[in-house]
Amino acid sequence: MNENNNDIMILDAVERYIRGEMNPDERLHFENLRKTNSEIDQLVVEHTLFLQQMNRFGEWKKFQSTLQDVHTDLAQQGKIYADKLKGKAKLVYFWNRSKRVTAIAASIAGITALTISALIWSISPKNNVQQLQALSRDLREMKKEQQYQKSVVTNLQDQIAPTQSRPTPKVYKSGGTGFIIDGKGLLVTNAHVVKNAQNIAVQNRNGVNYSAALVYSDTEKDLAILRIDDPNFKPMAPPPYAISKSPTDLAEPIYTLGYPRDEIVYGQGYLSAKTGYNGDTLSCQLSILANPGNSGGPVLNQSGEVVGILSTREAESVGVVFALQSKHIYKALNDMKAKDSSYQRVRLSSKSSISYLDRTLQVKKIEDYVFMVKAN
Repeated sequence: MNENNNDIMILDAVERYIRGEMNPDERLHFENLRKTNSEIDQLVVEHTLFLQQMNRFGEWKKFQSTLQDVHTDLAQQGKIYADKLKGKAKLVYFWNRSKRVTAIAASIAGITALTISALIWSISPKNNVQQLQALSRDLREMKKEQQYQKSVVTNLQDQIAPTQSRPTPKVYKSGGTGFIIDGKGLLVTNAHVVKNAQNIAVQNRNGVNYSAALVYSDTEKDLAILRIDDPNFKPMAPPPYAISKSPTDLAEPIYTLGYPRDEIVYGQGYLSAKTGYNGDTLSCQLSILANPGNSGGPVLNQSGEVVGILSTREAESVGVVFALQSKHIYKALNDMKAKDSSYQRVRLSSKSSISYLDRTLQVKKIEDYVFMVKAN
């Protein structure tokens, strides 16, 4: 009973906060709670969106009712023709109308119950397990494919060359995502993706692999910069997206591209908090589905600006994901320039060339600049 009362009190506080019914002290306390408790923050965002959808539905039903009243009035005045229903036909007509409305209302009630139950479950106390999960990928499927390819190559080489002269293919154990910040081959990813790596490779969406080297790593921020040093790599045009120096707005839609599979995968969501786990000011919180392999992927807003680098998720919550704010890429590049003059001419784009395009066309322009990162 006490647990149910706590759940009701939490929902009541959330609704009072959304409606602006809290006094200044209560509101300040609640906002501090949002910063330190990601589940409460997610509950506020989800409930706000839910109430907005309910309001839109109510406005639509009101519009339909007004339209029906106007139609009936015009029909009674003889200005338009409409079949007049009598007796049982009239009863059937009103029953069908009320049945549809009743069904919709019942559906909304069911959705409301499920939504509230899910949200309450998400903020209920849980066992103390590892709370953050890095989204690097264990390349098990790729290992199997590489083992098969290795056996095929070995059989061929046995026929044409002695065993002593045979090169040993590299086997990559972990992976993630990276994206180009300079057309000459600089990529950004997470530091944990390439941690302790002896060999690094990047693969474009067409399956072409290039060798790469780690040129910058900041484990505190979980940020790394790679340089493609493969002679087969040809310089690319500057990336079409901008690297934002400021965070995006709360509840603004965002999307990401990454390699949780062996092909590029699109995901979308919204910014649910401007700070990360436990109020971390280096990162921000997203409501989006992400899987191992998404680490290092770009997080973009509607204007085609990179606003973050996807990094971790809460292990016990669905859709609670964290991303390093993109402004830290600028500091990383400045640190590189201070240590190595060869990077002095590298400039990050501050203006997106795809802001006028719809989402589908933006993705088509971006996907060539997003790579799978592989390490061993």
